[in-house]
Amino acid sequence: MATPGETTRRDFLARMAGLGALLATPRAAQGRTAVGRSALPTQTPLPTRPIPGTDEALPIVGFGSSKPVLEIPTEGTEPVAAVIRVLLEQGGRVVDTSPRTPEIDAEFSQVLTAPEFSDRLFVATKINTDGEAAGIAQMRQNQRLVGRRTLDLLQVESMRDLDVHWPNVLRWKDAGEARYIGVTVSSNARHDDFEAVMRAEPLDFVQINYSVMEPGAEDRLLPLAQDLGMAVLINRPFMNGSYFGRVSGRTLPAWAAEFDCATWAQFSLKYILAHPAVTCALTETTNPEHMADNVGAGFGRLPEEATKRRMRELVRDF
Repeated sequence: MATPGETTRRDFLARMAGLGALLATPRAAQGRTAVGRSALPTQTPLPTRPIPGTDEALPIVGFGSSKPVLEIPTEGTEPVAAVIRVLLEQGGRVVDTSPRTPEIDAEFSQVLTAPEFSDRLFVATKINTDGEAAGIAQMRQNQRLVGRRTLDLLQVESMRDLDVHWPNVLRWKDAGEARYIGVTVSSNARHDDFEAVMRAEPLDFVQINYSVMEPGAEDRLLPLAQDLGMAVLINRPFMNGSYFGRVSGRTLPAWAAEFDCATWAQFSLKYILAHPAVTCALTETTNPEHMADNVGAGFGRLPEEATKRRMRELVRDF
């Protein structure tokens, strides 16, 4: 049970007048006053960060569909479309996905290729299978998913059968079928292996698990990505949802206002975004109100290193 005056994700969302009102209201008037969130300029788009070595930049908050979109909700594709719509309206455009069943991919493809979205998104796709033939099939499946010959970003998920897939990934980039290529990891136990891949292969992007409760990547992987000029996507910002179970019933500290943080979701996201190596944090939700909350983390101040230590100490025993 929340204590009087507690600020949680649920409390914050309950105070919202509704998603339509949220998007129609200038940021300076939005209801993020529970911990003194600073007013922001009206219609300010999400900040962006550059893809190293290019003249392209990405908004710092995106949609990571790898966890929540395991199946299209029973009400159809509209919840997913609504989440992406919120992201775009706030200046975001990064959508990360992964092959599922042909039926799920066909429905998700309807969203990604819809006229309102198709030319506006930066879509990160993946290969997550064993064997060369299966990898090639997934590459073609990814192209059908997004309705494009040239993919924005093609990743090998969790280094799965990387030795087999990587030569083809390199050829597809050379042939203009992938603008950027990379590899993902989502487990601290595999960070040593991932570091070896980063040092050995010409990666444009790395995707890494990192959050206030999983800060291990900041020891070696994130600094290495900076040194090697690799863009960084972050997965598991909420530990596949378990983060909210751990902060449930706890009071957001008043000092979170010092870095314009209004909710526990923003607490983890602002921790992530404060690291200069991070290009974009992928947030996982099929709730447009949650996406609006997540996007809010991209605005305002970010915690400094001393504050990040304080944040880690706070959640250590949660």
